[in-house]
Amino acid sequence: MLIWGYESIMVKSMTGFGRYELTADDKKICVELKSVNHRYLDLSVKIPKNLAQFESAIRTELKKYVERGKVDAYVTWEDHSDTAGLVRYDHDLAAEYLKAMKQIAEDFGLDDDVRVSTLSRCPDVITMGEAELDEEEVWHLLRETVDKAAEAFVETRVKEGANLQSDLEAKLTGMLSNVDFITERSPVIVAEYKKGLEAKVRDLLGDAAIEESRILMEVTLYADKICVDEELVRLRSHIEAVRETLRAGGAVGRKLDFIAQEMNREANTILSKTNDLAVSDHAIELKTDIEKVREQIQNLE
Repeated sequence: MLIWGYESIMVKSMTGFGRYELTADDKKICVELKSVNHRYLDLSVKIPKNLAQFESAIRTELKKYVERGKVDAYVTWEDHSDTAGLVRYDHDLAAEYLKAMKQIAEDFGLDDDVRVSTLSRCPDVITMGEAELDEEEVWHLLRETVDKAAEAFVETRVKEGANLQSDLEAKLTGMLSNVDFITERSPVIVAEYKKGLEAKVRDLLGDAAIEESRILMEVTLYADKICVDEELVRLRSHIEAVRETLRAGGAVGRKLDFIAQEMNREANTILSKTNDLAVSDHAIELKTDIEKVREQIQNLE
């Protein structure tokens, strides 16, 4: 469960950026977070070798703020304290070098002019090491930095999510307008078909009596063939479900993608059943809007 405040109930984009730098006791830690779209949560943590033991803890901490997306975390660490680096002198190795140098002087009749500066330049006589980290202290600083960077990161995702939600809401309104048109147009198509059918029969039969029952049967068969009432009801329901899901917030990307697939299926059925130009035009607009919605949904967490 996310610990982030009210933003946890808002729609979030999967793209984001956050950075925070903390300086304390001559130590500087910087955490930078970047993310792009991904079907699942893919966390990549790049961290200095001397902090490698904290990688798992950082992953756990970040999972409190993000549920989907490819997230790259970059951690840098600088320690400028007096105990940051330790100079070590290898007595035994220096003694071996000195013994060898004296032997060389004896063997070749050379002056024994070995100085400290000469001996100190010999490999591994003097080495630099790192002081042992106080893990509890370092994690305290590191966790604070991760949390602050994650909060900034989530904030950018929330802002982008709000923009996406506004755009999706507008597209849903446009889709409902097309659904309303098709709903209103459907009975008119049947009435026009009946009127046209009666006119054709009169042309063929002239003054002969017209069997109204046969006309009604033909109209009924035609109406059943082009009827999209169920598809329109389901489509309207799906549009409302998308709207409600967006307003409920949270990690809704996968759910909305599934609903969008169902919407596309209904629009395809409507388009395949109609032979009316006006309905076809609006059904095509409907499919276009649904495809745009699906593309936008891919950006949501």
